Amino acid sequence: MRRELFDLEEQRLWARRSTAMDGIGDPLFALFARDFAPLNERLVSLTARMEAIPRYLAEHQTRATEPQVRLWQELELESAVEMPGFFDEIVAAGGALAEPERRRLDRAAERAKAAVAEYETFLQGTFRTAVESWPLGRERYDELVARRAFDGLDAERILEIGYEQLHLQRAARTAAAREVDPDLDEAEVIRRLKDDHPATFEEALDAYRQVMLRARSYLIEHDIVSIPDDERIEVVPTPDYLRRVMPFAAYYDAPKFDHEPQGIYVVTPSVDGDPGAMREHNRSSISNTSIHEAYPGHHLQLSVAGRHPSLSRLTAQAPEFIEGWGMYSEQMMREEGFDDGPTFRLSMHTDAIWRACRIILDVRMHRGEIGVEEAEAWLIEQTGFEAANARAEVRRYTYTPTYQLSYLLGKVLLLQLRADEQEKLGAAFSLRRFHDTMLGNGSLPISFHRRRFAGEGGPAPA
Repeated sequence: MRRELFDLEEQRLWARRSTAMDGIGDPLFALFARDFAPLNERLVSLTARMEAIPRYLAEHQTRATEPQVRLWQELELESAVEMPGFFDEIVAAGGALAEPERRRLDRAAERAKAAVAEYETFLQGTFRTAVESWPLGRERYDELVARRAFDGLDAERILEIGYEQLHLQRAARTAAAREVDPDLDEAEVIRRLKDDHPATFEEALDAYRQVMLRARSYLIEHDIVSIPDDERIEVVPTPDYLRRVMPFAAYYDAPKFDHEPQGIYVVTPSVDGDPGAMREHNRSSISNTSIHEAYPGHHLQLSVAGRHPSLSRLTAQAPEFIEGWGMYSEQMMREEGFDDGPTFRLSMHTDAIWRACRIILDVRMHRGEIGVEEAEAWLIEQTGFEAANARAEVRRYTYTPTYQLSYLLGKVLLLQLRADEQEKLGAAFSLRRFHDTMLGNGSLPISFHRRRFAGEGGPAPA
């Protein structure tokens, strides 16, 4: 709650950044992508939401009570340009509707497009008074880190961990590359690894699904963690309006209290039609990403967390546990023998290098030590990302302070917690019990999980 108050009262994104496209796109996408009811029924609900768009956009503009941040407005404008295409997809899906409902959907879409066009004019008008500055600054950034309760770590120590992990992960990737082919230099091994990808994005989506299901079966067969009987997940392309800020993949958990919960795993085909995008969908990366996003990563963790009987636990969303668990899962599955060959480990360490860069850039960008263009160039240098992907990454960092560092920092904290429990319990330590206890506790800060293992707050879930 203290962290939430910081977002509302100190960072004040709601007053400095227009976010209507997320406010429109995400609720429409949820109805469109989740098959909780027949499509025709969902289209009726989609029509009602689209009819509300003109009023929503008019009211959203009243939040801009102070100068907007230029970079963030540019992002919003880019999303607004893409949004009508999403409306067209919904209209195209309504072909089977009865005539009155189809006409209503058509009218709603046309009025929504007109409202978005007016909103674009509003956004362009905000550039006249827009400001360039978006970093929190050192003092407020330190305050936010303190409110995140990172087991006593301050920003300076977190930055040190970022550099330490960058060094460790680079060394580990070099070792894995030598295993793949000792006669090739590391860059050539990585290039060949990226060349090993499905021919089309549709085939890549099938590959994501297949790896995801293999991982699920492996968890059950090797008694690594409990899996609810009724969890479900679907893999779909990332909608256009999100691709510039979500260049790789992401997971949307099921709505709370849903009677038939289903998670959605989105994968981005490309950013701005980048011809090299399929190289990011190489087979070893597909394995690593599917572990992180699906099993035993975000989908499993959030599916279990969503069943907790406490309402306050259901609203707790500590990024260092959620994202840290995703990264922890990548390493743990290799340790347990799933896709543990050198090409898969090379991809895992490549992703960890990226997350180490996130720690460093998160701290340095929001303390005002490095700007966007310099950050993009450094990220490309360290990771080999395609330029469009690096640009999308860095722009998202500007409005998510301390979120991006949560991935690898969370993994480091979880590995330390596991080591401490192993030392404490010795031969009585059970990996499955450790995992089940954490997942059953909900999406708490890792320092809170540590307190639960120490017996604070009553018995932990069995």
